Order: sequence, then structure tokens, then C-alpha cells
Amino acid sequence: QVELVESGGGLVQPGESLTLSCRASHSGLTLAYYSAAWFRQAPGKEREGISCIDHNGDKSFSVEFAQDRFTISRDNSRNTVSLQMHNLPPNAPAVYFCVSGTRAKCRGYGPLYYPRQFVFDIWGQGTQVTVSS
Repeated sequence: QVELVESGGGLVQPGESLTLSCRASHSGLTLAYYSAAWFRQAPGKEREGISCIDHNGDKSFSVEFAQDRFTISRDNSRNTVSLQMHNLPPNAPAVYFCVSGTRAKCRGYGPLYYPRQFVFDIWGQGTQVTVSS
């Protein structure tokens, strides 16, 4: 079964930066061909969309809280999608998920609110990020 694998999570102090990376765990999914997105979920809270990016990196969309501090990008030569997070505020631990799908399309903000409707149906296991002093 094709899965996505996130990496780069950990404990950082407020104000620091962190970059998460996502790759396909199986050769059956060439991530470079498809749109991808990042979501996060804190304990006891709903999962929320952060950013999505189209297959060639020409277009990306981020929700409001992410527009100043988060940057989604991709390196199709390495088949990876990244999420750069800058000047992180103190926050409860959250698990960050990479999402894609063979029919996923990032053409607007819709996938960040309705991922399944936009066929973002392949999820990674997540990587935890904690921002704390």
C-alpha cells in the first residue's frame, strides 16, 4: 500500500524555524505527478488544512494563519514536498500530515477544508511538532 512518510518534526523553541518533508514510501506513487497538501491536528481539536501545492509547484494556497509563517514547496527531482515553518509561536503539540492522491488537485483553497471532496485521499502517519521553551 502506498503511503506518505513525513519527517522533520520535533521540539523547537518559540521563534525558531522547522522544515518538514514528505515523500512516498512506495514506488507506486510518484509524488511529483500530483498535488499535495499539509494538514495538522492538535490533541482534542479538528484536523486543519495548512497549505496545498499543485503538481509542478506553480500554484500554492495557504490558509490565513499559515500565510505569514508557513511555506509549502516541492522538489520534484527528489519526489518530495516540504513545509517550511518560520518564527513559530508557542503552541500545543500537533501532528503534521502530508496528503496527496492520484486525482488530487490543488487549484484553490477547497482542498484545505474538504480534502476528500478534492480527492486528497492518501495520508501519511504524521510527524509531531512541539513549540515550547
